[in-house]
Amino acid sequence: MSQGTTELDDLVRKRLRALRLAQGLTLDDLAGRTHLSASTLSRIESGGRRLALDQLVGLSRALDTSLDELVAMQGEQVVSNPVKDHGMDALRWQMRRSPDTVILRRRVVDPPPDPARMRAHTGQEWLVVLSGTLILQLGAQRHRITQDQSAEFDTLVPHAFGAEGGPADVLLVVDRAAGRGHHDEDGG
Repeated sequence: MSQGTTELDDLVRKRLRALRLAQGLTLDDLAGRTHLSASTLSRIESGGRRLALDQLVGLSRALDTSLDELVAMQGEQVVSNPVKDHGMDALRWQMRRSPDTVILRRRVVDPPPDPARMRAHTGQEWLVVLSGTLILQLGAQRHRITQDQSAEFDTLVPHAFGAEGGPADVLLVVDRAAGRGHHDEDGG
């Protein structure tokens, strides 16, 4: 058995156990979802039994994950650098595990929100204020979000961001549709 195979086996065994525990399942619970006994599952997790493809398929289904995710080797690249968003005072990071769905964007917001700049678009948004105070205008409602507080909102509601008392440093997590909406808003 090669070193790579041993590493993959160990990684898969750790993932199986971690997924089971994260879902609050005992070995008996998982056995009830698969055609494997609790003792077989214990030996699989501990390395006392070889991993078999047919078992992994059943286990991935029972643990609500894909076989690909269960057996994927960790990529070489762990650390990534931001890209400067053109037309915005923002840095952007693309998440490698879900490149088509999630974008992280760090943005310094300075002036107060301008109701004339309120926009609505499709997508999902979540944000956390890293420093300062952010004012989120959602339709007629005005929300004050301070350091370490977060907000999640429906982007189909007209909205605008602004700061109170100086710049606010904000980390936005947006899906691809919301990212396009912000890109269009800022004209770039």
